[in-house]
Amino acid sequence: MNKKTIVAMSGGVDSSVAALILTRQGYDCIGVTMKLFSNDDVGVCQKNTCCSLDDVEDARNIAYKLGMKYYVFNFSSKFEETVINKFIYSYENGMTPNPCIDCNRYLKFDKLFQRAKELDYNFIATGHYAQIEYSEARGRWILKKAVDCSKDQSYVLYSLTQDQLRHTLFPLGKMTKIEVRDIAQKYGFVNAQKHDSQDICFVKDKNYADFIENYTKKRYLPGKFVDANGNVLGTHKGIIHYTIGQRKGLGLSLKQPMYVCKVDPASNTVVLTTHEGIYTKKLIAKDINLIAVDNLFKETRLKAKVRYRQKEQWATAKQIDSDILKVEFDEPQRAITKGQAVVLYDGDVVVGGGTICET
Repeated sequence: MNKKTIVAMSGGVDSSVAALILTRQGYDCIGVTMKLFSNDDVGVCQKNTCCSLDDVEDARNIAYKLGMKYYVFNFSSKFEETVINKFIYSYENGMTPNPCIDCNRYLKFDKLFQRAKELDYNFIATGHYAQIEYSEARGRWILKKAVDCSKDQSYVLYSLTQDQLRHTLFPLGKMTKIEVRDIAQKYGFVNAQKHDSQDICFVKDKNYADFIENYTKKRYLPGKFVDANGNVLGTHKGIIHYTIGQRKGLGLSLKQPMYVCKVDPASNTVVLTTHEGIYTKKLIAKDINLIAVDNLFKETRLKAKVRYRQKEQWATAKQIDSDILKVEFDEPQRAITKGQAVVLYDGDVVVGGGTICET
């Protein structure tokens, strides 16, 4: 078997230990860091994100320590097209995107995957916490949660296809984060105690609106805050500043706490409601990808979640068209948000998911 493997190395401890494990298992590995943007272009000086010059040097250091060749692939134009531009479009149109899912979908497991094929490499590997197995019972490759539930990243990987799963390695899927850091410390890795990447890599200080205004050079006009009956409650500073479920930062003095329940770009209004008003049971998702099954045209009882850190909740899912999925939760869920992902689970197996387009 061709064991030639491209290891996607972010400069963090996870991808470094993934590379170590694979080289010890006899895989013929090279390390690759994807250059996704220029820091000057997006105004970021990273500390808790990936993709900085320090990250590149850390990745290079580890690759050389393991005797691996190391390269930087420039995918910045693809990243701008599929991640940054989509991020901006979503906020401009009243949605809240998940750029980490898009980066996995269009960069790591598409652009890098294709590059691996071109170079005659059979696998790509990453430091994600998830598991890939072949299920004889299902006759399919399946994606499963990581053993370390606190680090599980299966939610952001639901878009993986059968071909991608067949040629992808997740060496950390059965490990805990503590074990990973211990291994890095044992081998003297420079990033053994490096902080995990937590922020969106191209956004400084989590200020999405500032990033969008600086990047587009556009000014987003103020509009009205209204309640569900259309009563004006105040003036907002531009719809890109708001997302579903938001309470803080509204700049209003109201008789009771109010939350964003709708962002309407057509009328340039932001609709507010009471806490109870941000709960709903039903959603429609599009752009779906199913992993564990061929289809869901029959109503199926599964668990689902609509954000990364949420615990899965019981729901009934049904595919109502080739690319449309309807999900109804047993209990109302807080702030189901257009642009985010709904991911379905059968125990620890990822059934599939899609992008929420309607609630």
